[in-house]
Amino acid sequence: MANLNFLDIAKMNNTDDLTGLIEESISAAPEVQLGAARSIVGTNYETLARTSLPVPGFRSANEGAVPLKSAYANKLVQTFIMDAPIEVDKAVADANEDGAESVIAMEAGGVLEGAFRVLGSQFYYGTATSVATSTALAPTKGYPGLTQTVDAANVFDVGGTGSDTSSAWLIKWGPKDVQWVIGRGGEIQSGDTRTERLTDSAGNPYDGYRKPFLVYVGVQIVNPHSIVRIKNIDSATNTLNDDDIYEALELFPAGIRPDQIFMTGRSRNQIRTSRTATNDSGSPAPMPTEIDGVPIVRTDSLSNAETAA
Repeated sequence: MANLNFLDIAKMNNTDDLTGLIEESISAAPEVQLGAARSIVGTNYETLARTSLPVPGFRSANEGAVPLKSAYANKLVQTFIMDAPIEVDKAVADANEDGAESVIAMEAGGVLEGAFRVLGSQFYYGTATSVATSTALAPTKGYPGLTQTVDAANVFDVGGTGSDTSSAWLIKWGPKDVQWVIGRGGEIQSGDTRTERLTDSAGNPYDGYRKPFLVYVGVQIVNPHSIVRIKNIDSATNTLNDDDIYEALELFPAGIRPDQIFMTGRSRNQIRTSRTATNDSGSPAPMPTEIDGVPIVRTDSLSNAETAA
């Protein structure tokens, strides 16, 4: 059975007009669009994660056996407040030929697309400001990113140096692997548009329209073997190719296969150029869409300006 995703949760818990806006803007962050998701009643919860398996053995006749059990650890999964209210000058909105509601709807679409882009970036970089040269990729609040939580044994280093590197991520989605968590019942709190007294940067008041957008979001990683990172992909000599992907696939345990490989457009094109085109026309190799049956997904949430580490 396919996993529920962010849009499914939104459709179950929000209004039709809001889910329509989400549908239009969620493709800006494919890791949010494609990833498994669940809602929770509150804003955090504890989940059990198996840390080791029991090791059954054989015994002789008339001999007892030692009782076995798995080892577990409690993990606290938290969601964090994303607050993105819309404020529009009432005079400007009212003067629009299509009416104030048209202006507010346009702004709402922009806010949601921007929110998904932030969620996508945070998914990888979290709050680690040392990950990238741009601190915009690593806000100090919110949920930890994959870069902060990936097991060192699940990282394949391509060997690039400098501040123009990037990463590719192989991810297995699901309740026992990686999934988005939406708090407060999966509701995106979007109240009615109301008229309020707003202030400009100098503190001067003016009348405006205000529409709230608030959601609790987090990421749950139960199985540390559900994510693999290929790091330090640069733009010159240490580029990404098929061999690197196969090396990364071998880091997954038997029985676990990633659902997608997320990478930048630069990395995807590096794979393409590393291939030899074999066709009658002599055309360049086509843009790759999968490797060993695992789909390649281009995302703008990853940066080509990571600092090699």
